[in-house]
Amino acid sequence: MSSEPRLGPWMGLAVAITRPLSHFLTKRRWEGQQHIPRRGGVILAANHLSWADPFTLGHFVFKAGRIPRFMAKESLFRAPVIGRVVRGANQIAVHRGTSDAAAALSDAVQALRDGEAVLIYPEGTITRDPDDWPMRPKTGIARLALMSGAPIVPIAQWGAQDILGRHQRLKLFPRRTIVVHALDPVYPAPSETGEQPSREALRELTDHVMRLIRDELAVVRGQAAPEGVWDPESEERISPQPPPAPDEGAA
Repeated sequence: MSSEPRLGPWMGLAVAITRPLSHFLTKRRWEGQQHIPRRGGVILAANHLSWADPFTLGHFVFKAGRIPRFMAKESLFRAPVIGRVVRGANQIAVHRGTSDAAAALSDAVQALRDGEAVLIYPEGTITRDPDDWPMRPKTGIARLALMSGAPIVPIAQWGAQDILGRHQRLKLFPRRTIVVHALDPVYPAPSETGEQPSREALRELTDHVMRLIRDELAVVRGQAAPEGVWDPESEERISPQPPPAPDEGAA
């Protein structure tokens, strides 16, 4: 493992801007930051509600003592302006154009081995569930864990959709309450770690983590989750444990 990751100038600038805005614009109900290890590679897996939640979630992770490294599609790293920012902030490229799922996540696996806190949205994008429940996840989260041996910390969050939801404009006032709950780490099975994982192992671990997030989100929201999981392809709720699709290795 390499030395402890440094904040760096670009991430330092992001923190300097985001932290005071978060304090001014939101109320926070945070729990479970003690479940995020202070050292070593860790996968932070959260439901995705809004274009605003990377900022509110990043604040939560930073206050837990870790520097959040988000995963982003590789094309962003080649963009003229934003590319310089994401590269300078040491964010992590996902190589979606490759047919090899393991190669698509190679940068993230290396980051975990280097001791980084890698933040991933297992759904791959903002949920399309009509009621903002987590939708069917891709299995990149499990592949990362099984390839790197890093634990997964499930995180349930709620509230950012009221700032900038999927179908609404930015609303900064009144101040929104942002709820973030981190749960006990989930450790990959030692027998699978470092090997090429089977599709069954990927789906089993992915579904387990997402059930934890979904169950905790039900507690946060104070209501039972619906039966089934929203499938963005069929645009309907399907069985919570559908058969794995052949192309869903990347996040």
